[in-house]
Amino acid sequence: MAKDIEIILATDCGSTTTKSILIMKKEGKYRLIRRGEAPTTVEAPVEDVTRGVINAIEELEELTGLKLLKDGKIQTPIVDGVGADLYISTSSAGGGLQMMVAGVVRSMTAESAQRAALGAGAIVMDVLATNDKRLPHQQIERIRHLRPDMILLSGGIDGGTTKHVITLAEIIKAADPKPRLGKSYNLPVIYAGNNMAITNVKELLENVCSLLVVENIRPVLEKENLGPAREEIHKLFMEHVMAQAPGYDKLMDWTDAPIMPTPGAVGFIIELIAEQQQIEVVGVDIGGATTDIFSVFVDHDDKIEGTDQGKRKFNRTVSANLGMSYSISNVLAEAGLENIMRWVPFNFDESDIRNRIKNKMIRPTTIPQLMEELIVEQAIAKEALRLAFNHHRSFAVGLKGVQKERTISDAFDQTSSGATLVNMMNLDLLVGSGGVLSHAPRRHQSAMMMIDAFMPEGFTKLAVDSIFMMPQLGVLASIENEDIKHDCHKAAMEVFEMDCLIHLGTCICLSGSTKKEGAEVAKFTIDFKSGRQVIDLLYGQMKLLPLNLGETATVLVEPTSKFDVGAGFGKPITKEVTGGVVGLILDGRGRIRNTDGTSYVPIPTDPAVRVKKLKEWMLELKAYPERVFR
Repeated sequence: MAKDIEIILATDCGSTTTKSILIMKKEGKYRLIRRGEAPTTVEAPVEDVTRGVINAIEELEELTGLKLLKDGKIQTPIVDGVGADLYISTSSAGGGLQMMVAGVVRSMTAESAQRAALGAGAIVMDVLATNDKRLPHQQIERIRHLRPDMILLSGGIDGGTTKHVITLAEIIKAADPKPRLGKSYNLPVIYAGNNMAITNVKELLENVCSLLVVENIRPVLEKENLGPAREEIHKLFMEHVMAQAPGYDKLMDWTDAPIMPTPGAVGFIIELIAEQQQIEVVGVDIGGATTDIFSVFVDHDDKIEGTDQGKRKFNRTVSANLGMSYSISNVLAEAGLENIMRWVPFNFDESDIRNRIKNKMIRPTTIPQLMEELIVEQAIAKEALRLAFNHHRSFAVGLKGVQKERTISDAFDQTSSGATLVNMMNLDLLVGSGGVLSHAPRRHQSAMMMIDAFMPEGFTKLAVDSIFMMPQLGVLASIENEDIKHDCHKAAMEVFEMDCLIHLGTCICLSGSTKKEGAEVAKFTIDFKSGRQVIDLLYGQMKLLPLNLGETATVLVEPTSKFDVGAGFGKPITKEVTGGVVGLILDGRGRIRNTDGTSYVPIPTDPAVRVKKLKEWMLELKAYPERVFR
């Protein structure tokens, strides 16, 4: 491996497509040069993942004129002008990493185990717990039926009772689990529970599976220790799961860093950006079958030692039944037709909408041909994102089971240990990726989908991943080789900022509501470089102001007494905002809070009024051309 990194080659082996990118150093900065893709070849008739990788890289060779391959494989380092300095890869081919987790109490150690597995990029197929109301024979049958790639077993704090975690180990032993891929090796089981039970767990499981012991993920109730379990999951993913998939042994020989699960790499880059910029971030990847949500929020109850600052907590969830093609009917079933239609500025026949959705499910590769079809598809995307984010909100919580010191004022505070960490008023950056967001015909549509789905509050930057290269940048940023660590980290950050993210702009959304339609919600005083502009924003109104990429403006918001933009109801706030390809969005539609902490925009229920209002918002944000609504 070269110490001076000039040319970086990276691939992401997806379930259907293998994507390749070429990064090169130009004038002291790393930039994306070209992107290629080819069908993934992990299944019959080829059954060799490297064939798809080679095809994707051959496209890069054709586009750039460079020689990257030698004798049918990737050449690293460069020899006689052929090859790249570094080659890395991620993978979700063959269904990605599929795991089961087990813990003593579902809402405590089992939930911590689930967080560890999801953070490592796994799909969690099921969660076993001693209190999940299933009988032992039902749990045994479930393990045998699912055939996961590995199992993470946790339970109990260090030094506590061992009875319940040993019971879980006995259930795994009785199930005698077989791996999904490969027949010649034992299923990996990671034990990350009570240290007092290690001897008993070894006696039970060493002969029926490949047992590995790591530090307890919940050594005490007040602390989660997910790192060791996540690292072991990544290691086993390489050594066991990837080694069994066709052609991965060759691919692992080619790469200069361990192959990471695609979602794990995306989570790594989002976590890194949040830490570096000291911001709170939400990222989403909406696909055809699943929707992944990643977030980093501050847990104000878990203080950094010696300070009053809370720790940043990373969370990831997978909504395996919410997607835009294979799972689109599930979105309809879960959201309901009424919730989808509230975003459509036309009066469609119910059977027509249902037929469109079913057609998309059975023909998943089709794209909308008419503007009306596009609007309906984007309305479905808003609901898929909303449902996935609600699922994420319920999972991204503080530690349950922790005793908190309480004062008399807390008697009136209904929040408790285990409350969600998601606070949209504190959110700094919202990043969208996936076909419906990254490839929307107009970036204004992407901005509107994210605002309507996630309901940001206060000041929030919006961005989309241009071509979904976050996985490759995540594994690049994770390289620990001291000789090249600095260059790899620098390359990942520079390409992420300059080529990966397309900055849409900033949205300023007011929280609160009033019964007076058209009443003033806030006065905006905006200092652009070209001069000052004063706007009185009315309830139910949206405004789009030009603020280009790289430009900034200073905004003073003076909300009325029933609205909040970050400083409290009726309290003014001044902030600097940045522009983007869409601009500066002012959202005066308000937010009404549900009892579960979620919020929604009050959309008129009268069909004629609703259609009129939706058209008004869509035209103001330039999401669709005016001729669509004539």
